[in-house]
Amino acid sequence: MLPKFEALEAVKNAGVVAVVRGRSEENSYKISKASIEGGIKAIELAFTSPNADVTIKRLSEEYADDPSVVVGAGTVLDPSTARMAMIAGAKFIVSPSYNEEVAELCNLYCVPYMPGCFTPSEVQKALSTGADVIKIFPGAIATQKMIPELQGPFPQANIMPSGGVSLDNMAEWFKAGAFVVGAGGSLVGPGADGDYSKVKENAQKFHAEFERIQQEAK
Repeated sequence: MLPKFEALEAVKNAGVVAVVRGRSEENSYKISKASIEGGIKAIELAFTSPNADVTIKRLSEEYADDPSVVVGAGTVLDPSTARMAMIAGAKFIVSPSYNEEVAELCNLYCVPYMPGCFTPSEVQKALSTGADVIKIFPGAIATQKMIPELQGPFPQANIMPSGGVSLDNMAEWFKAGAFVVGAGGSLVGPGADGDYSKVKENAQKFHAEFERIQQEAK
């Protein structure tokens, strides 16, 4: 299997992507570690975090022998940041918005691109330039109803809501047709205050809920 599809498979199997915005390099690393140890093994390391590329490299090297762990980059706004993330080892690229140059670069290097979209026009543009997953952002504003509405005209779209996803509504997002969900504050929020044990506990709960949702879907 091509590395691109291995990465997408790992993200899908994780079910939940932990959106990590650390206040320091070490903080980002420890939040990510706590999430992985709790069972949420897809990490989106936001480039608003100091030295995000260094943290991506550190995590990628540490978990190189664990195919269930997939580390990507978030808040990627331009191709230079995307390339920096790829060199550091990012296996997928996430943006809050769509950027055609980033899409082209991701296609060139066979790295999954997950741009933020909010309108049918943005979704069509992203799909036409090879986006692998459409990130519906902000999810809190879109609500679960947006997924089936978009998948009417775009049934081929893999959709990841991000923003507004919580333990309480995760099942609703998957029922609506989500490919995977992105969770930030509700999952890794306590890490901002250095409470990594709480992050791990949250991750365990999110992982257990995802497994329950999978079992119900069978």
